[in-house]
Amino acid sequence: MANEPIQPTTASVWGTKQVYAMAVICLVVGLAIGYLFRGSQSPAGPAPSAANSQAGDQASAAVGGMPGQMPTFEQMKQMAAKKAEPLLEKLKNDPKNSDLLIQIGNVYISTHQFKEAASYYDKSLQIDPKNVAIRTEMASCLYYNGDVDGAIRELQQSLRYDPKDADSLFDLGMIKWQGKQDSKGALAAWQELLKSNPQLSPDRKAQVEKLMADAQMPGKS
Repeated sequence: MANEPIQPTTASVWGTKQVYAMAVICLVVGLAIGYLFRGSQSPAGPAPSAANSQAGDQASAAVGGMPGQMPTFEQMKQMAAKKAEPLLEKLKNDPKNSDLLIQIGNVYISTHQFKEAASYYDKSLQIDPKNVAIRTEMASCLYYNGDVDGAIRELQQSLRYDPKDADSLFDLGMIKWQGKQDSKGALAAWQELLKSNPQLSPDRKAQVEKLMADAQMPGKS
């Protein structure tokens, strides 16, 4: 696969260098979790993962760097702060605006500020708990911030609202496989994905089947 899944770790051992290293990887390959099916639009705008391919150039431009140059962790934080500032001002007058909270979360996830993004997605879900697309984005943030169990819980909640959701089933399989080394759990999620989504394109179906084959190979995780 072009996008290799990323092995999570526990949040307690993550520091600035590790977070920046993760951000660099994600800028290069995009968010592996959910990349296969994501791309639809949320009520507040494009899915955050669609913006990741442009994050490097945007961050460099925002802080006066050269387009295409990999931004530093601090530069990405500056970019997020600059883009979020007007939205945060609006939020002061409308703190229960779910779409506005999602937009702020999108800013932070596009610059790989996963903890901050998850916080705003969580606030939006408190207002609109049935927004499955945003719950899967929040699960991705938790996963990349090292909270594997939290990510799984969010995806399981998504599937209570929509048992056939392709993103949630795909992500659940990826996280169980890579985050928990649970090949059986991953296979069960992907089997349900194929069973409940017969409309998948041949390419997407083939990619899921390839993952299933990989998950069954001895010693491969």
